[in-house]
Amino acid sequence: MSDYAIDVQGLTKQFGDKRVVDGVSLQVRRGEIFGFLGPNGSGKTTSIRMMCGLLTPDAGSGQCLGYDIRSQADEIKRRVGYMTQKFSYWDDLTLRENLDFVARVYQMPDRRERVERTLEELGLAGRARQLTGSLSGGWKQRLALAACLLHEPQLLLLDEPTAGVDPTARRDFWEELHRLAARGISVLVSTHYMDEAERCHKLAYIAYGRLLAQGTADEIIAAQQLATWTLYGDGLVELAQTLRDAPGVEQTVAFGNALHVSGRDAATLEITLRELAQQQQRRLEPAQTTLEDVFIYMMKRSADNFGSGARP
Repeated sequence: MSDYAIDVQGLTKQFGDKRVVDGVSLQVRRGEIFGFLGPNGSGKTTSIRMMCGLLTPDAGSGQCLGYDIRSQADEIKRRVGYMTQKFSYWDDLTLRENLDFVARVYQMPDRRERVERTLEELGLAGRARQLTGSLSGGWKQRLALAACLLHEPQLLLLDEPTAGVDPTARRDFWEELHRLAARGISVLVSTHYMDEAERCHKLAYIAYGRLLAQGTADEIIAAQQLATWTLYGDGLVELAQTLRDAPGVEQTVAFGNALHVSGRDAATLEITLRELAQQQQRRLEPAQTTLEDVFIYMMKRSADNFGSGARP
């Protein structure tokens, strides 16, 4: 058996005159939580669907759970749990009824036992008779995950599963993902949240259909070779405008009452910022470049697949 739950090369998909995914290659190890990041419209969902056999690529090849993504899609679907962005269960059924319906779709011979066990494992047993439409976003998310796990998949594909969910529910959800990974279940999860990205074993960043970076969070940060400083004080909008074309400055990002200033020419950047801090009597401190700094930097320098050039 391969060490990889997902191993794909050169996946490409075009809709009309727009190339949505352009040569994406990706490897996800078994028992690994792999974060898939990128702006809206970057091709994340299309890539995920190609990886699990729901969509046939125009070009490229690969395997998912040891099965060919082109010729053995049915085998892959039986072994994968796919959680879509949109909640897709029935509001007028109870939690138990929703899970029982899913178990019937999979034709599980022991469906009642499987439903009860899943309700218990996901902490849903106390709400089993509650109508799904009355659930909060966090409980709906947990129900959707339970439905994905009913048929005991080897791989979970989660498409922005925590969008619109409160921080406590997000934290609980991620603790559950780590418990699943410890059992050997692989997880590919797309997200916009940097705190979630940092909880993944490895990451990939896609923008406008192209894979720009792949590796651990530390590896991705180090690869961009950005030096970052923090300037404190008021008037950050005006300060960012002042620094826009300053020597060594390639990016400014406001965080509360602080401005992160980054650039690859560390020596020039430091000279520029020390002079400005002295002139304006601002506090200046060296900062550790964060994952968010890096992803904003990469996104601003990626080419738009609509043909409008780099992002403003």
